[in-house]
Amino acid sequence: MKYTVDDNKLIIYLEGRISSENAPQIQNEIFEIIDKNQDVLANNPEMVIELDVENLEYISSAGLRVLMLLKKKVKQNISIINTSLELYEIFDVTGFSNIFEVKKRVRNISIDGCDIVGQGAIGTVYRIDEDTIVKVYNEGTSMEEIEREKKMAKQAFIMGIPTAIAYDVVMVGERYGTVFEMLKAKNFNELLIEKPDEKEDIVRNYARFLRQVHSVEMVDSNLPDIRDLFLSFLDEIGDTLPKDLSDRLRELITGMPKCMTTIHGDVQMKNVMFDGDEPILIDMESLSVGNPVFELQALYITYVLYNEDEPGNSGRFLGIDDEMSEFVYNRSLDYYFEGYSDKEREEAERKIRIVAYIRFLHLICVRNIGLPELYETRVNHTIEHLREELPLITTLEI
Repeated sequence: MKYTVDDNKLIIYLEGRISSENAPQIQNEIFEIIDKNQDVLANNPEMVIELDVENLEYISSAGLRVLMLLKKKVKQNISIINTSLELYEIFDVTGFSNIFEVKKRVRNISIDGCDIVGQGAIGTVYRIDEDTIVKVYNEGTSMEEIEREKKMAKQAFIMGIPTAIAYDVVMVGERYGTVFEMLKAKNFNELLIEKPDEKEDIVRNYARFLRQVHSVEMVDSNLPDIRDLFLSFLDEIGDTLPKDLSDRLRELITGMPKCMTTIHGDVQMKNVMFDGDEPILIDMESLSVGNPVFELQALYITYVLYNEDEPGNSGRFLGIDDEMSEFVYNRSLDYYFEGYSDKEREEAERKIRIVAYIRFLHLICVRNIGLPELYETRVNHTIEHLREELPLITTLEI
């Protein structure tokens, strides 16, 4: 039996088939490897033992018992890596995925010729075929970040938010990706382009879905507080924003009470799929908790702010004209704020705009998203808007 060892990891390679006939021999060989490296293991309790099963075709219940005996024998954490889908199902059904860390074999796929469905802060979503999409992460995104996003998506799903759940991790060139089965689903933006005559119904369903998401409180979650994210935006913007404005915005954000409402973070129409009669959220890396004003600001940026100094931006980014973009924003808020008085609606919109100006400055100043030749114009206009609107509010809560 082959194995490798370094300062932090002992990898044992399991191959072929493990059945009742050869399980005792397999056990002896594994335990011999452990005994040979007893000094290394004893001196390094943080060392990880990995069982690489890339070339393992089958494992019986007798083989599973060998793994349980190994777990009892050593103090180190044990991972089972490079499992095929068939082996993963065995480990999952038998409960071994709850006892060991089990990682599927990462396969390579191509996105050549695939359409872009949506784009988030750390990745781009492509449609592989009519049933499947893949989110390809930006270079440098770690497996830990991907697992965190998957965990948050599952947590949201359990809490009652319709969420796309990844079923496979892949490699796309040198980058990681996660695969989702979407069953011919389209995002709301695609529906709007294909069926402009049905725009009223599409926007109504979209806005009511936002209200559904915001009706869920993540009381027992450990999701980040989105207030902290916006405070970090102010830090990173730095001197671009005059100090008096920055200080006032910081005061307003820190003065907001803790709110456990579910916030997606980038809920524009490209990030909400429509599967049959059910909207489904994708792109969950920015999931957090907070006041809905931090959610609705993204709509104002997407459908209004980028067009302000660049007419036609919606056509380049969303494939819709400026008139349709304005319609999406205004009618979304009409449906979202059903039951609000005109005064309450006006105040809510002002707060949404003010929060949007913070993120917009971060997008154009720190992340450099937008046309470079419009940078100075956009910064100046945003500062003008803040000077005009900030004195009119006493809180950012809606």
